[in-house]
Amino acid sequence: MVEVGPRDGLQNEKDFVPIDVKVDLINRLSDAGFTNIESASFVSPKWIAQMAGSDEVMREIKRLPGVIYSALTPNLQGYEAALAAKANEVVIFSAASEAFTQKNINCSIHESIQRFVPVVQSAKRDGLLVRASISCSLGCPYQGPVEPQQVVNVVQQMLDLGCDEIDIADTIGVGTAGQVKRVYEAIFKVAPSKIFSGHFHDTYGQALTNIYAALEMGVAIFHSSVAGLGGCPYAKGATGNVATEDVLYLMHGLGIETGIHLGEVVKIGEFISTAIGKPNQSRVGKALLNRQ
Repeated sequence: MVEVGPRDGLQNEKDFVPIDVKVDLINRLSDAGFTNIESASFVSPKWIAQMAGSDEVMREIKRLPGVIYSALTPNLQGYEAALAAKANEVVIFSAASEAFTQKNINCSIHESIQRFVPVVQSAKRDGLLVRASISCSLGCPYQGPVEPQQVVNVVQQMLDLGCDEIDIADTIGVGTAGQVKRVYEAIFKVAPSKIFSGHFHDTYGQALTNIYAALEMGVAIFHSSVAGLGGCPYAKGATGNVATEDVLYLMHGLGIETGIHLGEVVKIGEFISTAIGKPNQSRVGKALLNRQ
């Protein structure tokens, strides 16, 4: 389980979340048993104002042994900041849709990936893990449907870079279980299942179904956001990240050991929802809180 709430979950919040709240959130998550927490983003604050102060967040958190504190790094300057902040893993990103990359960063998929060559080379030199995230793997807000071969093409380029793990991300949450299976069947032909993860948004209410489909395919790494933090910027008013509490409830119901304490995560979800003044989006979290 990769907890993405502190970064992906909070980055679109309009009101700045205080540094001490972010630090407290990360500390609570590590205490609850998470071994990979997406903690920071070293993108220019003029692009993502919410991530200003990421260096301070990384400096102030209480680091537990064996926990990976990862950071998004868009370029070499961002990488150097992440290295100075003692990130354990850097996250690079592209998309399976040419339309998406052209619209968002004004370049082709191949060009976007080539920009990360010095980042990956530096990370390998410095002994940091490198994770790649492939947006719009199941659908694009501009292109529409995305074919599995498009995902395969990007996966191959990320493998050629030397990435240790690759996220298959349903950025707009339009994917279905059938699509999930077709995509993973295609990418498993070029790399083993153990290096792939699932990052499913819940815009259409399909995230848990898609996670179950990926589990059946052999995927064992999933991303989620406590209290369902984060919306979908391409679907006004829609939920974005799947809630960690809901995923944990599914996993525990299947008898899958996660090493994460669901009861504590429910408390964390309520803590951060109250702190930012937003409703808790986790159905499991709200149900368990109501029982108390």
